[in-house]
This record gives sequence, C-alpha cells and structure tokens, in this order.
Amino acid sequence: MFRKDIAAVCAAAWMLGTPLAYADPLTASQYGDFDSYVLALSWQTGFCQSMQERNRNEPDECRLQKEVQDKTSYLTVHGLWPSLPKSIAARGVDNRRWMRFGCATRPIPNMPEVRGSQKCAAAETGLSLEMANKLNNVMPGSGGKSCLERYEYAKHGVCFGFDPDAYFGTMVRLNGEIKQSALGTFLAENYGKTVSRSAFNDVVAKSYGKQGVKAFKLTCNGNPAYLTEMQIAIKANAINAPLAEGSLLPQPHPGNCGSQFVIDKAGN
Repeated sequence: MFRKDIAAVCAAAWMLGTPLAYADPLTASQYGDFDSYVLALSWQTGFCQSMQERNRNEPDECRLQKEVQDKTSYLTVHGLWPSLPKSIAARGVDNRRWMRFGCATRPIPNMPEVRGSQKCAAAETGLSLEMANKLNNVMPGSGGKSCLERYEYAKHGVCFGFDPDAYFGTMVRLNGEIKQSALGTFLAENYGKTVSRSAFNDVVAKSYGKQGVKAFKLTCNGNPAYLTEMQIAIKANAINAPLAEGSLLPQPHPGNCGSQFVIDKAGN
C-alpha cells in the first residue's frame, strides 16, 4: 500500500512550484555495481497512435486523452532501467537476457517474473500517496487498470532495493528537467510538425553537449514516421544530480526515427 512518510519540506517545495529536492537519493542497496540507467520517456500522443495502428486494446489513458495547452505534458515517463550489474554478468547473464527479464533474471536476482500483458498482477510498489499523485501527472499508465508503475518497479527496481519514492521521484524530477530544457521547448514548438533528426540533435547538444547527442535513442512508428519514445542513457554516478553536459553516456544505436519524423498531435 501507500507510504505516508514523505518529508514535509518536499511537499512544501512542490506546492510552491520549486524543483523538488529529495532527502534520500536514489541508491541501490544490492547489485549496485552497474554503470548507467536508461530513462525512457514516451511521446504520449505518438504512443497512443501506435496502439491504434497495431489494433491493440487502447488503454484508458489513450482513450481519454485530450488536447492540452502545455504541449510538453505529452512527454511522459515510461521507466528508469539500470544497466546490467557486473555481479550479475559474472554469473553468465548477458545484456539481452537482462533487458528481457530484469529482476527475474536467472540465476540471479531470480525474483518473480512480471508480464507486460498482466501488469496489475505485480505487487504494489509501496509508493507514498503524495508521490503516487505526482507520478500520475507524468506517467499516464500508472495506477488504474494499466498499473505501469507496478510492472516497472517489479522488473527494474525491486531487486536493487530502491526506495520506491526515490525511484519514481527520480523519474518525475528528470522528466521535469527535460520538459524545462531547450529540448522541451523544441517539442512544444514543433507539436504536430515534421522535424529533422539533425534539428533535434542540435537542441540536445545545446542542453547536454555534443557528446550528449549519442545518449538519445529515438523510436518512431508509422509512415510518415512519428515519434513514440526517447531513451536516454545516464551515468549511474550522475543520477542524483541535475542533468548536464557530462551526465550522459553514448548508446550503440540512435534508434529508428531516420532523418525526419513527426511530433505527433493528440488524436492523430
């Protein structure tokens, strides 16, 4: 169930509209010998469009999606995924198996497996009510009938012993930082428009340096292609600091978005 012990100073900072500072940083109490995280952010309108095109059951958060004034609101949280710990790799686990099974990987951590088709079967996270409310604002699939937060914590968080408020609070903070950056402005200003990957890269470089460009993996669907997700590789030792040049790590592949893609509009 929900915890209710979040620090009053954090709640006050949130209400005042200032950046939320967490008393406890995100720390792994076990299997902490990994190098990076991947922060996965959805472009929610594109994600919902892809669900329609694939003839999948449309989740409530897509069926009820509405046009909003602040277009950066469509940049939503999918998850935060630690890379393969060295102690687990030493037991013969490769990265492919780790990304598929996460905390259920055998021989370790060997925790109960959760399936994407049965997210609500995963255990509740133990989030405080205050943090659950904040998460709901940036992760449309949390709670309700979608239970994305349960799935993400069971697969990528519980085996590290992450405090659930710190884990999801880190996602909320990072999502907010990117929305407030030049990249967030770029997405909002180009809502419903076709952009070039080079223009996207230029904005990333403005915020996070030229090397930061290689940290972004973009996923697109459709023809013409439209953005559905961005995955950002962050150094493990930088996760508790504001994102900046030097925070990010290059990824082996830039994704499938090609030279041009659409920043999809709601309902398209």
